[in-house]
Amino acid sequence: MTMEQNLVIPNHIAIILDGNGRWAKERNLPRKLGHKAGCETLEQIVEDCARLGIGYLTVYAFSTENWKRSTEEVGALMSLFRIYLKKILKVAMANNVRVRMIGEKSRFDEDIRDGIDNLEEKTAQNTGMTFVIAINYGSRDEITRAVRSLAKDAVAGKVQPEGITEATVASYLDTADMPDPDLMIRTSGEQRLSNYLLWQLAYAEFYFTDVYWPDFNKEELLKAIEAYNNRNRRFGGR
Repeated sequence: MTMEQNLVIPNHIAIILDGNGRWAKERNLPRKLGHKAGCETLEQIVEDCARLGIGYLTVYAFSTENWKRSTEEVGALMSLFRIYLKKILKVAMANNVRVRMIGEKSRFDEDIRDGIDNLEEKTAQNTGMTFVIAINYGSRDEITRAVRSLAKDAVAGKVQPEGITEATVASYLDTADMPDPDLMIRTSGEQRLSNYLLWQLAYAEFYFTDVYWPDFNKEELLKAIEAYNNRNRRFGGR
């Protein structure tokens, strides 16, 4: 039997795609080529995850803090994103993958918002893995938006304060109808969450690797899943 046949596959994997810029710098390449290489890696990982039987794959593609980068780099990322929206549609349709976006999309140009809507609509009937892309996403922003909506509903009498539970709060998050991640992977050696899925990762296993995202492949993915299999997952202190 192959290693992957012996593994328990997590239902939901979340990934922080880190190290594109450093990958490019070490090769004396422009940062935008690092991001381009990272997109190509992501296309392959989506296929790999779908074929492994993973139910949900959520990736941190563009954070609310990324707008603080140079105008040149943000512009390059937007151009790349426009191209990627078309490429990932082909990957999704070829692998029966449903695509969703989470985050605050209103800041993007109209053509990007239209591309997001088109991608979600055309893949909505696919029945395989759900591929979730977090764009202009920050967990504190997500929770703030959720609290704002919950407060409005409470004022309107739709929600009674004494009846608010964890499940109620979760239902107002961007990930309302999704299971929480079982495994979170971060590449490039950094060991922090960077404002990513703070509520949802409460009980996830964390896996950190020094591999830069453009060099991440199926072998590295299986290493992360193997590490997940070797964890003693206990809840409630039992």
